[in-house]
Amino acid sequence: MAEFLHIPVLLNESIDMLRINPGGIYVDATCGGGGHSIKIAESLSQRGRLVCFDQDEEAIKASKERLKKFENVSFVHSNFKDLKTELAKIGITKVDGVLADLGVSSYQIDTAERGFSFLHDGPLDMRMDRQQVLSAFDVVNNYSEEKLKRILWQYGEEANASNIVKAIVKARKIKPIETTFQLKGIVESAFPKKVVFGKGGVTKKTFQAVRIEVNGELEILKCSVESFVDLLKPTGRVAVITFHSLEDRIVKNVFKEKSTDCICPPKTPVCICGHKAEGKLVNKKPIVPTAQEIATNERSRSAKLRGFEKF
Repeated sequence: MAEFLHIPVLLNESIDMLRINPGGIYVDATCGGGGHSIKIAESLSQRGRLVCFDQDEEAIKASKERLKKFENVSFVHSNFKDLKTELAKIGITKVDGVLADLGVSSYQIDTAERGFSFLHDGPLDMRMDRQQVLSAFDVVNNYSEEKLKRILWQYGEEANASNIVKAIVKARKIKPIETTFQLKGIVESAFPKKVVFGKGGVTKKTFQAVRIEVNGELEILKCSVESFVDLLKPTGRVAVITFHSLEDRIVKNVFKEKSTDCICPPKTPVCICGHKAEGKLVNKKPIVPTAQEIATNERSRSAKLRGFEKF
């Protein structure tokens, strides 16, 4: 099995955004291979503390090995939606900063048996947490035609969703769709050949949509980011790295709401919501990778970093 390697995206920018207090408490909500975590740990004194979360057991194992020299780092195998609950179990109710990198790790993409990528043939899986029951196989083979179309349109923003789903339904009536290459071929069959071979990447949106559905990514994101903000001490910061417009929109809207006093509809003559801002935006426009980083790591191209600071 391949080593759990992942090139951390916007590494220096995200660490700078956290503005780390050496004696503070920090959370890496998606530790992955530990690329961001080790940079945080190196910035902490012995009085500081880092808690690393990931729902992928292999990521936790890899991060433990990479950060084994640090005595003030602990690990939790859990989805970040349970951050507050899991931190409370170890006596932490407030933190100085939270970092979340919402991308799929290079390891997960490049390991065929995980079934995340159309670039490698493997079983249709796509589960971040391999203990969960629902997999990509279940979504592709068992979801109704209407539900599949909704997922591809909503989560993949796929304009050709109807034709793709018709091709999937037709194929699965003959035999189950079991591998990533099978799904890739079926999706490509729903496009004119000049599009498939001219532009390439026509399967990307479908794979993204199925992965999001399998892992419930967007359903949990809004409440999770809200919980990150709730956990912050005064002047504490949240830094979130997103990789597609759906994620970025959710994070942007949560931060906007948390940094705005009145959220009444625009034409309301007098504020009736009583909403009060909890903090401020660290950056009004997202921070994106430099040309140099993109040249070094092509997968960073779509990354966006947003930050929020608690009052």
